[in-house]
Parts: sequence; C-alpha cells; structure tokens
Amino acid sequence: MADAPAKTARAEWGTRFGFLMAMIGAMVGAGNIWRFPYVMGDNGGGAFVLAFLVLLFLLAVPGLMAEVALGRYTNKGVIGAFRDVLGPGGMVGLGVIVLLVNIALMSYYSPLIGWTLYYAVHSLLFTFTASGFEAGAFMDTFFANSALMIGLHTIVMGSIAAILILGIRRGVERLVVYAVPALVIALVVMTIRGLTLPGASEGITFMFSVDWGALAASETWIAALGQALFSTGLGWGIALTVGSYLREYDDVPLGGGVFTALGESSIGILAALAIFPIVFAVGVEPDAGAGLAFVSLVQVFPEIPLGGLVAILFFVGFFLATFTSGLLITEVSVTTVSEETRLDRTQTVLAVCGGIWLLGIPSAYSADILDFLDFVFGNWGLPLATLAIIGVIGWVLGPKRLRMLAVNRNAGIYVGKWWDPVIKYVIPAVMLFIMGYFAWENFREPEMVAGMLVIVLFPIIGYAIMSVVEGRGGKPGTTEVTGGDD
Repeated sequence: MADAPAKTARAEWGTRFGFLMAMIGAMVGAGNIWRFPYVMGDNGGGAFVLAFLVLLFLLAVPGLMAEVALGRYTNKGVIGAFRDVLGPGGMVGLGVIVLLVNIALMSYYSPLIGWTLYYAVHSLLFTFTASGFEAGAFMDTFFANSALMIGLHTIVMGSIAAILILGIRRGVERLVVYAVPALVIALVVMTIRGLTLPGASEGITFMFSVDWGALAASETWIAALGQALFSTGLGWGIALTVGSYLREYDDVPLGGGVFTALGESSIGILAALAIFPIVFAVGVEPDAGAGLAFVSLVQVFPEIPLGGLVAILFFVGFFLATFTSGLLITEVSVTTVSEETRLDRTQTVLAVCGGIWLLGIPSAYSADILDFLDFVFGNWGLPLATLAIIGVIGWVLGPKRLRMLAVNRNAGIYVGKWWDPVIKYVIPAVMLFIMGYFAWENFREPEMVAGMLVIVLFPIIGYAIMSVVEGRGGKPGTTEVTGGDD
C-alpha cells in the first residue's frame, strides 16, 4: 500500500453550505422525485419507508462517509485515489471500473433529464390542463419522436458542459446553492396544496401506516435496499469526487454522511408527500409503477384547483433535481480525465460531455434501450463500482486508518469502531448479494445475461488499460489540479 498521499493545490468548495448542497444535489434526482414514490406505491407504503430508513442509516450512510473520506484523504479523482492507495500498476484499473460505470450511467441519465425538461416546458405552457389533453397519448407521441428525444439530450449535455467549464465554485456550486433550495420550496408548496384537497388524508395514511405483513416480505426489503443505494449514489464516484474538493476543516460524518442522507431521504419523502395526497384525492391507484409521474400524476392536474400551477411546481422541481445530479455525475469523469491527461478543464469538459452525448444517442432514440441499460448498470454495474471503492477502503487502505485520518478529522460527531466491520464486511457482502440475486433472477433472459457479462469484463478492461498506462511510466497528467476557478 502506498504511503499517505501528498496534498496538491486544488479547487475547493467556497462554503460548507455549498459542499452540502453539492452532495444533496448529486444524490437527489430521478431516484427521489420519480423512483421513490412509485417504488413506495408498489411495496406497501409505510412498510417500505421504514425499511428504507433502516437500510439507509445502516449501510448507505457509513458507505457515503467512506467514499467522501477517501476523496478527502487523497485529494484526487477516482483513478488518482486508487493509485494513491494501491500504488502504481494494473490494479489502479479498479478506478477505471468506477469511471466506466459513471460514464455509462450518465449516457442514459441525460435522456431522462431531457424527459423532465420537456415536461417542465409543457407545464409552463399549461399543456397539462388544456381542454382535451390525454396524458397517455402525450407520452406515447413524445417517446415516438426520436429526433426530439435526441435534441433534448443534446440540449442537456450542452447545458451541463457550459456550467462545468466555469469550474467548481463559479459553475457547480453557484448552481446547486440555488437549485436545491428551489426544489425543496417547490415540493413544500405542492405538498401544502395537496394536503388541502378532500381525501388527501388517505395518502398520508398510506405513507405512514405500516403493514407488518409487507414489512416481513423479502421483496419489501430488497426494494428498500435498492432505493437506499440508488438514491444516495453510493459507489458512483460522486461522493469521492465531491469529497476531494473539501476544505481542510470541513466535516465528513455530518456533511458527507448524516446530513446528506437526511437531506436526500427527506426530499424523497417530501416528493411522496407532494404526490400521494393528490393521487388519493382523485382516486388514482398508488401502485401505478414507473408511469406514476409521467402519466398518472399528469392526469390529475386538470382535476384539481390550480392544477396548472401545481404541475409547474412539480415538473420544474423534477427537472432541477435531475439536472443537478447529472451535473455532479459528469463532474466525476471531468475531474478524473483532467487529472489523468494533459487536457485543461475546458478541453476535458468538451471531450467528456461529447463522449457522453455520443454514447447517449441510443438511449435517447429508444426508451427500451434506456430501460435495459438502467437495469444492467443499476443491478450489476453500480454494485460492482461500489464493491471496488469500498473493497479498496476495507481491505487495502483499512477502515480504521481512514476513520482516524479523514473521517474523524474536524468531525462534528465521532465515528466509532462499529464503522470498521460495516465497511470491511457488511457493505461488500451486500453488493455481492445484489449482483448474485439479480443474476439468479434473470439468468433465463439472454439479453440480461449478455449485459451482465459486459459488466464482468469491466475489471479486465480496467486492469488492461492501467497496466499499459502505468507500464509506460505512469499517467501523463499535468501537475495543476482540476477545478477551473482557483
């Protein structure tokens, strides 16, 4: 294992609030505003919420602390962080796994951001409350227009590139400190409006009354586990990258763990509070699945007073949530590529965003391709990336060492010895369980097996790439660290 890494000059978050908003902005996206309510609806309401909160604080929070702390400890992006821990050589390719998964994830997440942009624009035009509007036909027509979908994907990646070129403080931080509070305000106003509707109390009862039979079902816990990991972005490299821009005296356990988890889970629950009272008030089924936001909820707006304004609050907030998370997902690749090459930040942003745009065209062209990639990378790619990050911390660097040198340094709360076995044993075991469970569930479907085998090749690809790069004398990167504004 390499010695403690030397610190280099590097851009930093301007304020603790900016760091916290970046963390929450990265984690709060489609997983909270879209996925959380419909998965809750499919899995017993209050029982799912309880299982989700238990798993969030038992697994996701310790994992987030570890990932943020690794970024702070090394002051590097994902490949540089792995190099500092593992030393030079092919094993640094574990960092390439995280980078590849991150790029693949953003390639199909960008078209999804395009969906929210399209719906946000139409909410501002009051399309959803116009006479004769049909939500299902509207969505079908939209998805059938491949040119429009690709155009929206292009607008999204162009906008992300423009902000990232400005750097950490002038670009990313300046956006998230306004976008995240605006999202919260929109959801609060929408919740208040929904709670005033007749019959809204049934939605509250559904959310917070626990069906103990559902709580005992394994399906509820598996769904809650997936949501806890997906919504926090554990293993995506986001927390590591955001942590690498921490200032010397910033806090990891509170800012990078507890507050982030509380923030993103609160927004997920707030989104459900905004949706389910309205859904129950007009008699829509809560288990409408993935179409809850794009079809079922849209059908509701014409039936409630001020429905057009409620639609604006929801879809503009939805767009802000997905866009800020997409911004931070892309920053992972920008930080890493900038460190590992001779490109300056502007060149790196254009190269990374251009590559993601190109890879995202199939997902923009076909929602079926997007769904397939989401399933493959959500159930095998992201657990593999998490396994790489947490495994290196737990089995090479050592959780005790990281806890003493980075987690508890200037910490508002002290993290004790209980954290060590969670990082070393529990989280890796859970990642292996997720990968094995979905492999067993889908081994009869050839396309899913093919997707899983592609993910299995990622470690081999990463090892081969870094063996060649390190064998030629190490990375060709510059000595000036990315950031763009310091």
